[in-house]
Amino acid sequence: MNLLAPAELVYALGMAAVAVNAASAVLETEDKKMDLVGAVIVGLATSLGGGTVRDLLLNRPVFWLVDVAYLGCGLLAVGLTFALARRVRVRPGLFVIPDAVGLALFTVVGCQVGLAAGVHWLSVSLLAVITGVVGGMLRDILVNELPLVMRPGTLYATASWLGALTLLGALHLGLGDAAAAAAGAAVVLGLRLAAIRYQLILPTYKSR
Repeated sequence: MNLLAPAELVYALGMAAVAVNAASAVLETEDKKMDLVGAVIVGLATSLGGGTVRDLLLNRPVFWLVDVAYLGCGLLAVGLTFALARRVRVRPGLFVIPDAVGLALFTVVGCQVGLAAGVHWLSVSLLAVITGVVGGMLRDILVNELPLVMRPGTLYATASWLGALTLLGALHLGLGDAAAAAAGAAVVLGLRLAAIRYQLILPTYKSR
């Protein structure tokens, strides 16, 4: 399972994921009354945090330090979302939609980075989850909320992991790189949105 998506595709997905996650972070801070500096901190932590932890685990250069365009993309997304939200009424809870898209994109990117590093496929799937969920965890901690990944009825990390396994399985079956990436992203996005709409939950711990 050593098939890799073209570098241009991975790069484009990474940029899109940074922008979407930065925007979703700003939308979530709407009721926190943060100023622009606060929004920048939360937005960058959300959009860059997961990939940073992934790169540190792989002992590779941190992606946004190697290519400052990722940092610029995050800052631009934060600035535009912050300015737009001040002029347009934002529906409460709107952030969960771009957050779901960002989770799907980062899951795919995490898979491709893990494959490029040559680690075991199971490790690749967990690296994809780390890439997808850690930024959101940092966001929720910074705004003093229970991390979304730990809330019932979210299928957050679960959706990411199943999407990663779908992508890896599609590659193993010989699907093209773009098709495998699309399949993985579709599973993440579909499960996440279904969990939001229908309150799908995993069994919760409850002592007898």
